[in-house]
Amino acid sequence: MTQPTNQPIQPKERIVALDFLRGFALLGILLMNIQSFAMPFSAYFNPTTFGDLTGINLGVWTFSHIFADSKFMTIFSILYGAGIILITQKAEEKGNRPGRLHYSRTFWLLVIGLFHAYILWYGDILVLYAVTAFIVFLFRKLTPRWLLIWGTVVLMIGSLITLGLGASYSFFPPEVQADFVSAWSPSDAVLAAEVEAFQGGWLQQQGHRAEKSLDTQTSGFFFWGFWRAGGLMLLGMGLFKMGVLTARRTKSFYRNMLLVGFATGFPLIIVGLVTSFNSGWSLEYARFAGSLFNYWGSIGVSLGYIAAVMLIAQSGRGQALVDRFAAVGRTALSNYLLQTILSILVFYGFGLGLFGQVERFGQLLVVLGIWAVQLIISPIWLRYFKFGPVEWLWRSLTYGKAQPMAVKAKSAST
Repeated sequence: MTQPTNQPIQPKERIVALDFLRGFALLGILLMNIQSFAMPFSAYFNPTTFGDLTGINLGVWTFSHIFADSKFMTIFSILYGAGIILITQKAEEKGNRPGRLHYSRTFWLLVIGLFHAYILWYGDILVLYAVTAFIVFLFRKLTPRWLLIWGTVVLMIGSLITLGLGASYSFFPPEVQADFVSAWSPSDAVLAAEVEAFQGGWLQQQGHRAEKSLDTQTSGFFFWGFWRAGGLMLLGMGLFKMGVLTARRTKSFYRNMLLVGFATGFPLIIVGLVTSFNSGWSLEYARFAGSLFNYWGSIGVSLGYIAAVMLIAQSGRGQALVDRFAAVGRTALSNYLLQTILSILVFYGFGLGLFGQVERFGQLLVVLGIWAVQLIISPIWLRYFKFGPVEWLWRSLTYGKAQPMAVKAKSAST
């Protein structure tokens, strides 16, 4: 008897609402990532360290913080958790081994993420997702209720760690405090050196890129990343099992979800924003307790966004635009890396070399340009190919053989 073999999910098996949501999140995440492409590392977390923060630039930063900061990363993490359930369920239905499939798939995502982080851009999120997914997979059999409970607990641990660091900061050794200060509010000389490096060639940038990638994947992972991504993945598993992410709940459910999410999320974010400005973006407050308003508020807003996307998917309106977003979502990994490639070609020295020279309003124009490119080319690509190019590579490595790529031409009716 022939043993069943794992096969990738085919286009006809895809869930449009999930692809639509993934495309929405993929485009939205660039609103925040663009700052790390265009400006020194510290400006992402402390907007007062670099660049103009008045007038229209202040407006762009405020808009991005309230509506984008951590919101689309939240949706991506939720979707990754949902993807674990979806793929393992499909494998089990076909009599295959879900554990083997998951760990193979996750290992190769880790490899792709390491390449992205150390060769292209230190802001990579794929390594965090891969390492976290190795662990949260063990919880996949829990009921939706317990997945939501454990997801909330893990998220709470992350926020307690942040509060603990803030409460104990004054007791840190002077050299540790100096490291925190240097990262949060670097000197003009440090900022100038970073700008010079990223306006230079790839080798000149590599020291900064490797250092920041390693820091994110070690201390950043243990003190923040795992708890945030892991908690949200568990929530995503639970929400998927409940049908929330596949537009299967009632319209009233999604309306209530939207209202509650926005009503709790936005006020928290705005309070955190106001108090951080009132503190002068001090390390002692804004880095620790002040950041938790958006930590929790972003989850509420993200759930509101998810509800809005599900309502649109249910309505059947604007289908042409929905299909474009879904095409971006179907090729999300390729488009994520494409965002990096286009952005570093604009800002890094081996491209146009505009690092540190474009204010936040100009960065927004770059974002709009990249969005236009991705919304146009993604549907065109999928007319001819089943997967994005990096998705094809990922699947081929996962299943140990080259996957069929071309879309079969439909036979003419007679």
